[in-house]
Amino acid sequence: MTDDAVPHARALDKDTVLCISLAARPSNIGTRFHNYLYNALGLNYVYKAFAPKGIEAAVAGIRGLPIRGAAVSMPYKEAVIDLVDVMEPSARAIGSVNTIVNDDGVLHAYNTDYQAVADLLADSGFDTSWPVAVAGSGGMAKAVVAALKNSGFTDGLVVARNTDTGPELAAAYGYGYRSHLTADDRPSLLVNATPIGMAGPNGDPDDRLPFPADTVAAAKACFDVVAMPPDTPLVRAFRDSGRPAISGDVVIAGQAAAQFTLYTGVTPSPELVRKASEYSRTQ
Repeated sequence: MTDDAVPHARALDKDTVLCISLAARPSNIGTRFHNYLYNALGLNYVYKAFAPKGIEAAVAGIRGLPIRGAAVSMPYKEAVIDLVDVMEPSARAIGSVNTIVNDDGVLHAYNTDYQAVADLLADSGFDTSWPVAVAGSGGMAKAVVAALKNSGFTDGLVVARNTDTGPELAAAYGYGYRSHLTADDRPSLLVNATPIGMAGPNGDPDDRLPFPADTVAAAKACFDVVAMPPDTPLVRAFRDSGRPAISGDVVIAGQAAAQFTLYTGVTPSPELVRKASEYSRTQ
């Protein structure tokens, strides 16, 4: 066993603590990330990804088995709200859940997406006076818009086909709403909080852009939350032209590290988080 590749080799026993993820299209990224850290830190935990047949039954299983924690991904971030017992401030403020922690049968809901996005924006050097457009109005988009507004980006648009959730999200943060952008729109920062660009269940690439090509060509920077693959068509368009791009792999690493601490009470070092993130994407 080396520092650079820590396989999940620990024998499981009756005291092994189970953590899971719930997603319509689960990947191995979170599973590898958490299990790497469990082994690196000598913790008797194991992590497994699931695609639930029914979200209500899945959450009841967290409570009843008991499972220590669960990451919640699309499309369940809002569906679980009525199924948990305590909405912690990070989830309540946004109205979106990406983490459930089971404390002796009491299910606490958190949102670590928000902090991961806010931290990346703080480190980006992006000018907060830039106009920004956010594609999407689901659970991840809520975290993104809240992080943008609270980071000082006041000139924003929510771009969403859903004419109920789109205007609602925009109004909550004082942003404008559009069902779509035209080639004449010129936001400086483009943020994709939709599944566009995500690889299909069989690894098939999604070559679509979440914004019009002319809008992409005119923007100064982008931020894509899609982590599988991290080099989405949007991210490639910016990096190939020498413009800055934040990719979804760093978003998922930041939010997963915060989840890890909620589950275990242990805060991994930045170096361990980096290694776990690299390991999660190598196989």
